[in-house]
Amino acid sequence: MFENAFMEAASKLHPAVPFFLYIPLTLGLLVWGLSGGRTTVGRALLFIPLGLLTWVLTEYCVHRFFFHWEGKGPFTRRVHEIAHGYHHRYPDDPQRLVMPLIVTIPLSSLIGLSLWWVGRPAETLPYFVGFVWGYVTYDTLHWATHHRTPRTAWGRALRAHHMAHHFATPDRNFGISNRWMDRLMGSGGHRSRHSRQEAARPATPPTGASGVKT
Repeated sequence: MFENAFMEAASKLHPAVPFFLYIPLTLGLLVWGLSGGRTTVGRALLFIPLGLLTWVLTEYCVHRFFFHWEGKGPFTRRVHEIAHGYHHRYPDDPQRLVMPLIVTIPLSSLIGLSLWWVGRPAETLPYFVGFVWGYVTYDTLHWATHHRTPRTAWGRALRAHHMAHHFATPDRNFGISNRWMDRLMGSGGHRSRHSRQEAARPATPPTGASGVKT
């Protein structure tokens, strides 16, 4: 994906890394907040789910409006190729199914510091933990939909939802860790309106070398 050796290496990541890096860090952060009186169990029970919900909304919006935005020029198309186009061209590349650390460490640090700057750690600390847990869940489920055979009806439905996005309707089914966001936003389904219209259009007879329909 990159001619630069460092960028090529940095764009790859073992799928277990996000879990074993971010879950211990956020658990330690939560324990630090609770033991030091910076937050409370009650606020954690409220704001962790709010953080999770914020991630679900973020996941959907980023996937739909950024990852699938190609723009009009070579620069924006290159951004799309790096951010998501490569994954659609090579959906089973095992080293590029989770977000690389070169992206997640700066972004999580920026989000965490911004929330700390608000000055309300009792609320923002568990909110941040919930947001990160949502991200780790997303990355884990995304990897699993590509490289694990689902054993439950929910898992099979989630895999079918995501595989339809890859191989049938890239303009639909943007939820990855969930399907309900697509139902809510009206972007779910196995076939897009455009593809249904194309399927219903009468076939055009092939044109020969002379330009006369044969």
